[in-house]
Amino acid sequence: MGIDPPPVGVIVLYGAEGCHLCDGAREVARGHLTARAAAGRSAPDLVDVDIHADDRLLRRFMETIPVLVAGGRRLELATSPARIRAFLDAALDDLAPGAETAR
Repeated sequence: MGIDPPPVGVIVLYGAEGCHLCDGAREVARGHLTARAAAGRSAPDLVDVDIHADDRLLRRFMETIPVLVAGGRRLELATSPARIRAFLDAALDDLAPGAETAR
């Protein structure tokens, strides 16, 4: 998947195997996406990308994982559940049909 923005409808979690912070971010993000889906709100797939699989990713994100990318936005050091939920809501609500595109 590289450093390029993910396709619309996908959320990327850049992390590393064995990273407990990444595991926590994944758990919070998946739980929030499940809650959004249950409420009838957009809840795209969460895709894990191991930064060790690509030297560019490793150099870019080694000091800032876990990193969430959605809707052209990026949240580095995604360790706070409240920040993760707010980030996902802001990114996904901007992608919703009828959302304002100009800022």
